[in-house]
Amino acid sequence: MTKVARRHVFYIPGFDPVPPRAYRERYRREAARQAALSGYEITKAKAPDGARFGWGVSARIEGQEVTTGFEILHWADIVQAGMRGGILATYLGLVRTAWAYIGSGALFRLMRLRKGPVIAALYPVVVLLAQLGIAALAGMLAGAGLLALVDAAGFTLPFALALVLQGAVALLIALPMLRWFQRRDHLYAWYLMKDYAFSSRHDGAYPPAQDARMQDFADRIASALASDVDEVLIVGHSSGAYIAISVLADLIRAGHMRPEGPALSLLTPGHVVPMVSFLPRATRLRADLAFLSVQDVAWVDVTAPGDGCAFALCDPVAVSGVAPVGKRWPLVISGAFTRTLRAETRAALRWRLFELHFQYLNAFDNLPGNPDDYDYFRITAGPMTLGARFADRAPSASRIETPVNRHTGIAA
Repeated sequence: MTKVARRHVFYIPGFDPVPPRAYRERYRREAARQAALSGYEITKAKAPDGARFGWGVSARIEGQEVTTGFEILHWADIVQAGMRGGILATYLGLVRTAWAYIGSGALFRLMRLRKGPVIAALYPVVVLLAQLGIAALAGMLAGAGLLALVDAAGFTLPFALALVLQGAVALLIALPMLRWFQRRDHLYAWYLMKDYAFSSRHDGAYPPAQDARMQDFADRIASALASDVDEVLIVGHSSGAYIAISVLADLIRAGHMRPEGPALSLLTPGHVVPMVSFLPRATRLRADLAFLSVQDVAWVDVTAPGDGCAFALCDPVAVSGVAPVGKRWPLVISGAFTRTLRAETRAALRWRLFELHFQYLNAFDNLPGNPDDYDYFRITAGPMTLGARFADRAPSASRIETPVNRHTGIAA
């Protein structure tokens, strides 16, 4: 099947605590922008039946009418739980995360792929340690100042008492400062630290709560595969990409993909798969990567070198060292931000790193109009399946396929 009149899209977010309505509003806003730029018609429609978090659109794209239902596969509550914890928990997580990547050798292998996401991983460590140093220094100076005042007043304190007093004053100053840094996380360092700590907490194995939620995701997708839509499209953005990969692998193994059923497709924009697949206990993810790469499921992976948070143009199967004989997927292409965005748009996004990481879900204001250019709205609301749309698209010549992962064991 190549033509689509009805589609069901499941969107799996990355490590993001925002409510599902934020994704709905982003889609509506950016779809309207792309429609105005590209001459589409996209209007509001009914949400999919049974969707807890969803919306619908009716579109006229490339001269054809298409109805698409969108559903957010929600795990923000798990993200929010992972972000809880005080200052001590955050710094303990920093130490544990650093050891997970350094002790396993994963960090040094990741640096051979792309420096951007590795810098993004090291950045919160540096910022949090700097903030700890600033708070500790301020506390020690305050404690020393108090002792100096006591001494100037003619009081002589025993050494042990002076040490306890100085330490108490240091804590009274340092802890509120660290709480202030945490509450006003304008640099996103505390958020990113929680993200990496969550991903590495089990050395690449899925946490039980996440694993259970992924089974719920699989059940929802299975119900769509049993419906009369023409395509079921899974979009896994950022760390949602590796979740989507494992969910789809489980679905196929369970026999939910029917030859006479809807086309099943996977889009993984802005993936960070190696941050997990390079860890020693990510045996399930590596097995799923290898399995999915040979299935009859169109899988398009899109990243852009301008996105410093993603492993740009890195084939997640190949670089993880698990590419099997007969590997077909993913098709690795570039979002080509330097070509598909106007210069003034790129300039406005230059220091908005998180928004740049979400650009794959946004309108592109300089699309040349080629039918196989990356356009999120033609993919999700247009009249062709993902596989048909990119059937003639060659993979990026700059893609990275070198297997550099030290840990290549897979689940039996």
